Amino acid sequence: MIVTLIVAAEISFWILIGLGLATRYLLRWRRTSTALLVGLPVVDLTLYALTVLDLRGGATASWTHALAASYAGFSIGYGPSLVRWADRHFLHRFAGGPKPLPSPKYGPERTRYEWQVAGRTAVSAAVTLGLITLLVPLSAGSAHFGTFTQWYIKLGAAAVINLIVAGCYSIWPKQPPAGVAVEDGRVVGKTPAERA
Repeated sequence: MIVTLIVAAEISFWILIGLGLATRYLLRWRRTSTALLVGLPVVDLTLYALTVLDLRGGATASWTHALAASYAGFSIGYGPSLVRWADRHFLHRFAGGPKPLPSPKYGPERTRYEWQVAGRTAVSAAVTLGLITLLVPLSAGSAHFGTFTQWYIKLGAAAVINLIVAGCYSIWPKQPPAGVAVEDGRVVGKTPAERA
């Protein structure tokens, strides 16, 4: 049952994003669009609530219950940036907006970007692990901490690795290749000397 609910939540998440952006840019219903996009975390929290009910109903705790909890963590950690990404691409494709810029590749802008990713990962991991931990007391004895040990290890490792990567970019910022002109961390062409 949980796998079916996870699939339904994933589909609902993207349908809400699509409807939210369509009502904003195609129908010009900004309030409706905002309500739809603000409702995105509700999908994941509903999935979490159904997960708790499934465990309380006597289901054996498994990785699928932890995965359901991770959707809420992902939504809180990465949801806003994901919506901004979708918004920029929808605006460009359907409403004549500017072409979205790629992520910065070089210099302090790349370092700042890596710290943003590390921050989102840390928030996502912390919320997910908090929700997984709450499954134990909320499950009426159906779940135990040992059931979710691998999730603690994997999510903790993901957060630490992201922090290490961001730290490495702080110590050794990525420099552009010779002869390449860079603006805001993005390649904009060749340097004047290279063009000559």
